Amino acid sequence: MFMLQIADYIAENYRGKVVEVGIGRFTAVAELLARRGFEVFATDVVERRAPEGCRFYVDDVTKPNLKIYEGASLIYSLRPPPELFSAIVEVSRKVGADCLIKPLYGDYMEARIVNYKGAQFYLIRRENYD
Repeated sequence: MFMLQIADYIAENYRGKVVEVGIGRFTAVAELLARRGFEVFATDVVERRAPEGCRFYVDDVTKPNLKIYEGASLIYSLRPPPELFSAIVEVSRKVGADCLIKPLYGDYMEARIVNYKGAQFYLIRRENYD
């Protein structure tokens, strides 16, 4: 499954704290990262059950509590609605973290596309924020 390749990409390229925005019910990436020693924070607009080893926070990325995101090396989101793309990027920019977004098929944003072992996603590195 392509989502698990994203976990591999993150594990190979990041360390420390990562934040998943909009964890929903698909928690495999957060769970794998926690098992690999990452400090994983997960957010959603409604209460969710986070996997073992992850910290969960109810948070609306359009009105974020930046304390949740501070210190993260990466903020990522898997299949968020396109109307949240800019808010996710903005939170990442504000806290100085890279931003990875795996959109639903056909959703587009203005960013670099990475193809990693068949998984395609958008990546904005902290040094590329305007």
